[in-house]
Amino acid sequence: MGIELVIFIAAILFGIFLYWRESNGNGAYRFLNKIVNSKELQMSPDNPKGFVYQRSLLPRIIFVVSLVLVAALVIEFLTPIAVFSSYNGVSAFASFAVGTLIGTYIASFVIKSSEVIEEQSDSLEDKFDDVVEKGKDFIEDLRTREPKVVEEAKKEIKTEPEVEKQSARDRLKDKGLM
Repeated sequence: MGIELVIFIAAILFGIFLYWRESNGNGAYRFLNKIVNSKELQMSPDNPKGFVYQRSLLPRIIFVVSLVLVAALVIEFLTPIAVFSSYNGVSAFASFAVGTLIGTYIASFVIKSSEVIEEQSDSLEDKFDDVVEKGKDFIEDLRTREPKVVEEAKKEIKTEPEVEKQSARDRLKDKGLM
């Protein structure tokens, strides 16, 4: 269980690195796109999509699992480590694939939130300054409350003629319900 946890954390870090690397440039994806697609079907030069960058869940899963599968096959045949012949190897394979996928989503969240913060930083400063000024004005209004205004309001409340209210029984009698 301890080695699986280490593999899982390393996979998350690998997923973060993979997403961050593709967000800076998608040269490998462009190269594969040029090889596989004809001139008409190739991606536009300003398209930033990559293998995992700006992709939905299913293409990310396919790429991550196929990448981890190729790496596991290389380890299986070039080293004495048996990846697919034991439960521990298959479990490590699955942990690495899931961890890498989670790492890509963590990196996506961090990159998108940092972009939003950069865009909103100037307006947030202005909003904060406005809130501070309004708070100062509000406190100033509370401190300089004039007793004359309060007394006038009390006089207006007392001078209003009180209308005699009928009881509920009398109102029902007037409506003919009793």
